[in-house]
This record gives sequence, structure tokens and C-alpha cells, in this order.
Amino acid sequence: MDGVGGVIVETEAYDADDPASHSFGGPRAGNLPMFGPAGRAYVYRIYGLHWCLNVVCDAARPGSAVLIRALEPTLGLDRMRERRPAVPDRHLARGPGRLCQALGVTGVFNGADACAPPFSWSPPATPASVVTGTRIGIRRGAETPWRFGLRGSPWLSRPFP
Repeated sequence: MDGVGGVIVETEAYDADDPASHSFGGPRAGNLPMFGPAGRAYVYRIYGLHWCLNVVCDAARPGSAVLIRALEPTLGLDRMRERRPAVPDRHLARGPGRLCQALGVTGVFNGADACAPPFSWSPPATPASVVTGTRIGIRRGAETPWRFGLRGSPWLSRPFP
């Protein structure tokens, strides 16, 4: 991903029992990575335009994944600005589609090992204060409080109520 990255500030969770999840209803050709081993990337297009990055998780519950919704860019800002020209830094990776564009994530990464390069994850330097709320951009299952964000972050895709 060309040395770009940052602090993940917002995620949403999904599992196979969730009507908002791509895994709801079981495995299909388009969602197979969600039923693979934990630690794999599940990358899909939304609205036929934007890529979205999920990380498959919870080996005990096949079909579970976490959507990476937003991050605070801290590494490779010049490269992100090239990929997302003429937008303020605050909007470089604010929202799952913008985040993928800024990081250079495309469908090529679907099913890739998210625990190996070009992916890299590090725990936070200090414990994070997390706020939870309902997920956004969905109709079914929207009431499920599986949206998580870094409290007070200006980099969130949308503020928490």
C-alpha cells in the first residue's frame, strides 16, 4: 500500500446472523472470504464505485468481519493526497470508500492475508476511549450497536450521537 496508513478511529462489526451482513444467508461466490480463516481481507465494491475493506474475525463464528470505516492519516500523507487530490486532509480517509482510495485498497486484496504485507497492524500506544453506536449506511439491522469509534476523534466518518 505504498507506505500509507494511520490510526483506525472507526469500525463496524458484522456476522452471519446479521441481516445487514454480506454473510447473511450463508456462503456465496461474492462473500467467500468472510467464511475463510480469521485475519483475511474481505474487500468489496459498494454502489459499484467504492471499495470497502473488512477484516475477517472470530473463527468460532464464520461469516464475521469488521469494516474499517475511518482512520486518522499519519503515514504517507503525500501519497494519500495523490490518490485523493483536492480534498482536505481531514477527508482523506473519512469513510470506508475514501479510506480505501487513500490507502490504495482495491479488489486485488480480497481474500488476502491481512496479517501479512502490505498490511501492518499495531496496538495503540495508550488505551483508547471507545464510543459505540448503531451502524450507518444500512437499512436492515441498523439498530445493532456495532459501530465503534475513538471518542472525540475529528477523523470519524460521522459523529456519534
